[in-house]
Amino acid sequence: MPKRRENIDINYLSRDFQSIKDDLTEYARRYYPDTFRDFSDAGFGALMLDMVSYVGDVMSFYLDYQANESFLSTAVEYENVLKHGQSMGYKHQGANSTYGTVTLYITVPSADNGVGPNDAAIPILKAGTQFMSENNSIFTLMEDVNFADSVNDMVVANTSTSTGMPSQYAIRATGQVVSGENRFKRFTVGSFQKFRVLNLGGNNVTEILSVYDSNGNSYYEVEHLSQDTIYLPITNTDTTTNVQTPTIIKPVVVPRRFIVGKNRFSTNLIFGYGSDTELNASSLVDPASIVMDLHAKNYVTDRALDPSNLVKTDKFGVGPSNTDILVTYRTNTNENSNASSNTITRVVSADMQFKDPVMLNTGIMNSVQYSLEVNNEEPIQGDVSPPNLIELRELIQGSFSAHNRAVTAEDYKALIYTIPSRFGTVYRCSVVQDVDSNLRNINIYTICRSNNGYLEVTNNVLKENIKTWLNTKRMINDSIDILDAKIVNLGIEFELLSELSVNKTVVLNNAISALSRYLLDPGEVGEHFGITDIYSILNDVPGVADATYVSVYQKRGTGYSSVSMDVKSQMTADGRFIKAPKNVIFEVKYPSSDIQGTIK
Repeated sequence: MPKRRENIDINYLSRDFQSIKDDLTEYARRYYPDTFRDFSDAGFGALMLDMVSYVGDVMSFYLDYQANESFLSTAVEYENVLKHGQSMGYKHQGANSTYGTVTLYITVPSADNGVGPNDAAIPILKAGTQFMSENNSIFTLMEDVNFADSVNDMVVANTSTSTGMPSQYAIRATGQVVSGENRFKRFTVGSFQKFRVLNLGGNNVTEILSVYDSNGNSYYEVEHLSQDTIYLPITNTDTTTNVQTPTIIKPVVVPRRFIVGKNRFSTNLIFGYGSDTELNASSLVDPASIVMDLHAKNYVTDRALDPSNLVKTDKFGVGPSNTDILVTYRTNTNENSNASSNTITRVVSADMQFKDPVMLNTGIMNSVQYSLEVNNEEPIQGDVSPPNLIELRELIQGSFSAHNRAVTAEDYKALIYTIPSRFGTVYRCSVVQDVDSNLRNINIYTICRSNNGYLEVTNNVLKENIKTWLNTKRMINDSIDILDAKIVNLGIEFELLSELSVNKTVVLNNAISALSRYLLDPGEVGEHFGITDIYSILNDVPGVADATYVSVYQKRGTGYSSVSMDVKSQMTADGRFIKAPKNVIFEVKYPSSDIQGTIK
């Protein structure tokens, strides 16, 4: 009779084959000594123990495996890591594109008097123009290129043999291109279906360019289906601001919308579950009715825009039904994403727009269009492969910490710096709490950089774009004021003691060059100017025995900022730093003349 089994001591740490077998063997010997005596490898008892141990080992393995896959830090299956990321708000980008610059050339006929080109024959090369590299890779122009822009180079291309006057001018311009090939796919959809999914197939889709149905309705991509407002780029035609800010952000209500879902193997378009009937029954709110009036200020102030109130529906957008859906998208692979220098030389398609095509001779327009040439003077390179497992984890964790919202000062700065370049680019910014306000008012000080590299104030169009951009991310109780950072131009004088056996002129020039390189890029807004850093750079110049004297002072006058600041009063007691107020950025504008030195 077997022993009574009470208070059996079970070792729950035994989870591998041998440990389980050893425990089972001990159990059988203890509680079934008269029944099972043969534990040799050839015995039936050993067979039963091996089978049970085998099953226990397999079950233990899958239990551990599934437990590990339940956490982001321990998951090893790519799809499971992606699912963790999706639950944390991460949006997988899938395939990426490479971006670069190409040089464009055209020839245009001269004016009737031979002086300068015929302005009517100078075109705008439209975005979407395609080029091809030597390895048959497609690159698409991302933005319009205006050959009439004053920054373009222009030379005489040909002269008349009879008069000797110029007959043609050559114009050189540059444009931004993106790798990838445009593709089209048509879907026929039947009766209404909630959260309809359209599978584009493949994992090399980089961007959804447009989605239209056969009724002419446009569907817009959003971050999530509850988002019913997007911000469309509108070309800025104001010549006084379009250099700094080529595009204006315009809020648009989008009842018809979709999100893009990507994994390692496919790209899907996911629509909402509202129908046309529900859309017609829903009321659209005038955005003006929920936007606070702007107060009279000489800077951009806060607009309390609540995008969630624009469309009165809870159906997460209108889904397509009984129509055809035409999707235009861009694909990209590792094989067609990179191009060596001077390899993009073929024009696949050129879309040119002339000022007055009706009044312009067709032969002239064709001649200008056929004259278009392209070349990439620099290579277009980039890693377009999807992130590996470790990189994917880091991307998910970083995305979750920021969570596409602005809470901290660093969040605001990150969002400002990541605004799409077509909406304008801020060179430096500072985010500080407004101490003079009883509310959660945030002062954002911005500064831009001109084409020649000098600091300049941010124009109002760009400020409005930043405002609109941040309104989608900010905390609901935050108010924002966007102000101009103040530029303080500095000059530097120094004295050096040289080593005996060196050429003092060479050493002095090297010292000025070293300071010029160091001061080429201004610091951050509100960053102190380090005088000790100047001493360190000078002392590191070969041939310098010691930097004996450094003086920093403000530069004023023609060509410099009009902002006045007492530099001496802002210097720390130990003379190591010049303190910068939170809204001030220091700049050595003309290093060749603003940096002066002597050597002994």
